[in-house]
Amino acid sequence: VVNALSTKVAVEVKTDGYRWTQDYKLGVPTAPLARHEPTDEHGTSVTFWADPDIFETTEYSFETLSRRFQEMAFLNKGLRIRLTDERESAKATSGADEAGADEKAEVKSVDYHYEGGIVDFVKYLNSRKGDVVHPTVIDLEAEDKDKLLSLEVAMQWNSSYTEGVYSFANIIHTHEGGTHEEGFRAALTSLINKYARDKKLLREKDDNLTGDDIREGLTAIISVKLSEPQFEGQTKTKLGNTEVKTFVQKVVYEHLADWLDRNPNEAADIIRKGIQAATARVAARKARDLTRRKGLLETASLPGKLSDCQSNDPTKCEIFIVEGDSAGGSAKSGRNPEYQAILPIRGKILNVEKARIDKILQNQEIQALISAFGTG
Repeated sequence: VVNALSTKVAVEVKTDGYRWTQDYKLGVPTAPLARHEPTDEHGTSVTFWADPDIFETTEYSFETLSRRFQEMAFLNKGLRIRLTDERESAKATSGADEAGADEKAEVKSVDYHYEGGIVDFVKYLNSRKGDVVHPTVIDLEAEDKDKLLSLEVAMQWNSSYTEGVYSFANIIHTHEGGTHEEGFRAALTSLINKYARDKKLLREKDDNLTGDDIREGLTAIISVKLSEPQFEGQTKTKLGNTEVKTFVQKVVYEHLADWLDRNPNEAADIIRKGIQAATARVAARKARDLTRRKGLLETASLPGKLSDCQSNDPTKCEIFIVEGDSAGGSAKSGRNPEYQAILPIRGKILNVEKARIDKILQNQEIQALISAFGTG
């Protein structure tokens, strides 16, 4: 593929005791395969020049390549990938030669190597998400040699409120999920609920935890490798192999059940995290219902500090949110009362990025905003 998309390709291979080379132009060899001096080294070097008639740009982004190579190093335990950008050095050398100077720019280079593989991947992701709920990264591996199918999973919960489940098939990031992710989610939801019931962490009258409750704060990497992947979806980043779901679901359920039994204290912390998420979900629903009921039942449902406008035409009206009553008074005196409404609220009301939805909806200032906008 690289050869077909390049104007020129130079290949160097060290194998069978010799160094071999061959060059290509527009996909066609320019000369027969050439054997050079003997060597004990092994390896392959491919140098290519992308075809500008095919690509909109042939300018490579160091940051984009760096992110992808780091991802590949995480997904291939023990693999070392070194990315070097010699472009600035080449430019500086050219400029120095013209000026007769000896200065050269430093070459930009990064080196990625992770002996822990996707376990290190999870640790890396969680290092930016606050405290972890349990100290151990749960990891499992399995292989079905008959189906040429293998699975690696690493997972750990953190104290955040967001889910971070990332799935890969043959090292390709499946952004749209797929059967491997479906199997993982199904196993996780059923097992956590069963474990919570068996250990009396969920009472008989309690509802089951939802998948969203359980995955709140979860960072997980799911990596499958298979011989004939079937990709679906608009961008072909959704795995469609049906046999993968059954395999992943069975393996995750069995291995995770064993881990929970061997680590009861950490398991209890995970369950409590899910119960807290469920409690917040129920409280948020009640808060939303209350806000909606108020909007339907109260005749004067607009917030008291709102200076409403006279027009009911939403295409002409606008609302200004100002900080504090004094600013509200000034804005009110300078507005056009026919089309302009003023809502004063106190500053720095709540950091909604770090707050649960039930706390957000219980905040009086946010309730005033919801009521004024009519979005309850």
